[in-house]
Amino acid sequence: MARTQTSSCKICRREGAKLMLKGARCVGSKCAFSRRPYAPGVHGTGRPPRITDYGKQLREKQKAKRLYGLSETQFANYFESAVKMKGDSGVNLINLLETRLDNVVFRAGFAKSRAAARQIVSHAQVNVNGKKVNIPSFKVKVGDVIKVRDRKKEGSLWKSLAEDMKAYECPSWMTADYSGLEIKITGRPTAEELKQIFEPKLIIEYYSR
Repeated sequence: MARTQTSSCKICRREGAKLMLKGARCVGSKCAFSRRPYAPGVHGTGRPPRITDYGKQLREKQKAKRLYGLSETQFANYFESAVKMKGDSGVNLINLLETRLDNVVFRAGFAKSRAAARQIVSHAQVNVNGKKVNIPSFKVKVGDVIKVRDRKKEGSLWKSLAEDMKAYECPSWMTADYSGLEIKITGRPTAEELKQIFEPKLIIEYYSR
């Protein structure tokens, strides 16, 4: 994950969107963005400055990069890959980001935030198709099965998951077995599910300057 010395709450306020960087805290009353939905700093409550087209493009790129916890180089590499693929580059970009292993663990509800999901993967707590994978950027594909390793299942992190996730609705392109601690990729993200809090078109424009 890209390292930053800025607090997660300030990042959300700077980007003007709730990026769910702190998991459960982001949906509670302690969420800083909910209490102060304006940019950090002494001028945060003042009249916002006029933003140029370039400024809008930059903010969308920063927002997406921070949402997935990527460095500038990592994000730019994903863009380059998306452009080379057939079809809509914006949809391709989101597909590449969504099918990262750490994001799948997060989307399935096995972690409260992408940062927590990345730690789960980095600490080698999951197998993909029976093989240990500890690379957060690992790209999953249709038919892949992600499962918590047997030797890790007794950890406190997993014991209450089935009860905690009773009301959680998984994305349609995956299924999750919270008792068996298993995720199966059954399809690709739909256009409706790919709607994000950032605008891919502006990101394409930013890199196409």
